[in-house]
Amino acid sequence: MENNKGILLESGTNELEIVEFNAGINKFGINVIKVKEIINPVQVVAIPHAHPYVEGIIELRGEVLPVISIANALGFPPSENQQLDKFIVTEFNKQKIVFHVQGVNQIHRISWQDIEKPSGMYNGQESQIIGVVKINGEMILLLDFEKIIVEINPDSGIRVQEVKKLGKRERSDKKLIAAEDSPLLRKMLFDTLSEAGYDNVDFFENGQDAYDYLENLVSEGKNPAEEVQLIITDIEMPKMDGHHFTKKVKEHPKMAPIPVIIFSSLITEDLRHKGNKVGAEGQISKPEIAELILKIDKYIL
Repeated sequence: MENNKGILLESGTNELEIVEFNAGINKFGINVIKVKEIINPVQVVAIPHAHPYVEGIIELRGEVLPVISIANALGFPPSENQQLDKFIVTEFNKQKIVFHVQGVNQIHRISWQDIEKPSGMYNGQESQIIGVVKINGEMILLLDFEKIIVEINPDSGIRVQEVKKLGKRERSDKKLIAAEDSPLLRKMLFDTLSEAGYDNVDFFENGQDAYDYLENLVSEGKNPAEEVQLIITDIEMPKMDGHHFTKKVKEHPKMAPIPVIIFSSLITEDLRHKGNKVGAEGQISKPEIAELILKIDKYIL
């Protein structure tokens, strides 16, 4: 797995690799960057009164890690052939978590441009699906792992209380744009930015939509660096990821002066290198919302 990650150390290519795995009769995907290793299932110690998604805990090389059943999280029955089951050991949001899946198939390298946003007709607000990609005639569903974790432990998400500690603030004259594909995190960002005094924020579901907005300002004869004081972007987004979005902004002569802060669950040393290379002024790991607010203050006040 570590060798595969090396392929994606180039910056702003708008590509990713996903591990394809099974749950129920469906195929799902997880970004390779989130994956530390894939192991055969080991003995799980059950925890009394645990959340229904949580099978228990395991010890892995001296660390005690929670095990989450993807089948339980998605409402699927247990595996019919447990010999195919695997544990995917992940790290994001500054925590390690093990996901129990019903088989791992292969790794695919794809473009974010090929990932389609799920339609609201079949993907309600409570769904954990954030994208669909067609590979070899089959549909692979991309899961919102952050949402699954927040459903288990709401305190692991963005916390408005942290922003309230900063005190009353007046920032409403500052225009921000934010690219974030998760409806849950868009709502959390809206609430926390508003609490911090940043009421004038336009949200976009991916980097492509955000970049199109900035391009439209240029085509209207406006200076985007005067219209927009700062950009916040996630990394994982359909159509255009945050690194590619940042790279395009910084390569555009009229957009380049706008500070860009990457706010993502995937801020690791390898990814920090990528963010620096594409020109991001700041990189904050979710859910450190107070740190994000202070970073915004630094660049636009």
